[in-house]
Amino acid sequence: MKPIPIIVDCDPGIDDTIALLTAFVSPELDIRGITPVCGNQPLERTVRNALQVCELGNRTDVPVYAGCFRPMLREPIYGQFHGKSGLGNTMLPEPKKTAETLSAVDFLIEALSNAAETGEKITLCCLGPMTNLAVALRMNPQIAEGVERIVMMGGAYREAGNRTMTSEFNVLADPHAAHVVFSSGIPIVALALDATHQVMLKPEHVAEFARVSGRISETLAELMAFWDRNDVRRYGSRGGPLHDPLVMAYILAPHLFETQKARVFVEYESELCMGQTIADWYGKSGLEPNADIVTKVDAEGVIAFFLARLSRYAEEVVA
Repeated sequence: MKPIPIIVDCDPGIDDTIALLTAFVSPELDIRGITPVCGNQPLERTVRNALQVCELGNRTDVPVYAGCFRPMLREPIYGQFHGKSGLGNTMLPEPKKTAETLSAVDFLIEALSNAAETGEKITLCCLGPMTNLAVALRMNPQIAEGVERIVMMGGAYREAGNRTMTSEFNVLADPHAAHVVFSSGIPIVALALDATHQVMLKPEHVAEFARVSGRISETLAELMAFWDRNDVRRYGSRGGPLHDPLVMAYILAPHLFETQKARVFVEYESELCMGQTIADWYGKSGLEPNADIVTKVDAEGVIAFFLARLSRYAEEVVA
């Protein structure tokens, strides 16, 4: 089977790093580019982190395109759980390459325009605020025709928010961008907190990942250990939710997930509920669904999937 062409739009980020390391050893995926954005950290840092992760994963062949340095309209906010660098206390290798001269927005427009012309549509893996894609769509709406689908991590529906009472960080960081994307007509699979809170990366899992992941074991274990929120009241156990990596798991192992169609609306005016995602589960709005929202995850199956994938670093199998 021909590999799936993907672009990874992200803001690395510990969980983004796990997602990228998984994609790097998945030959089913043809990674056309990584497009860091202002999110967990300022753009300068997310670009550097992406380059360092490419170095760690021996995938310096994957181009990195620097994206938007701030949200569309609001002031930037940054992540609270990734440490000062965005990668906890872990020191990743110095990058030997630099970002491409083309911006992420221009790259998205070019790549998706070509995809629309050739019919080889691209899957967008959105792991952070969706500023890059929203700006590209505002500049050239026709690029939507080059997108196979968006598989995104963001939002909160029946689950409470993780940055405010109502809102998940990626959407809150740029709610106007999320509104643009959800209004684009592009097929969307949404992995919200409703899904990611079902998959906790527990201390015993970290020990297993350290045991099987070969040359990246020490780095991976440090990153994962830093991710432990130690908030049993919120999550029911030690550990941290496996947010962004679930995007890769969904693409590669969709049988581990269940979805429900709904119309999604994004609040971008109310300061109290800024960034809230509202799902019309039962057609109250009279509008057609615009997303498949993941409602159920086989948590044990997902952990087993990632253990199998990341063990490829012990085998030195690189896609």
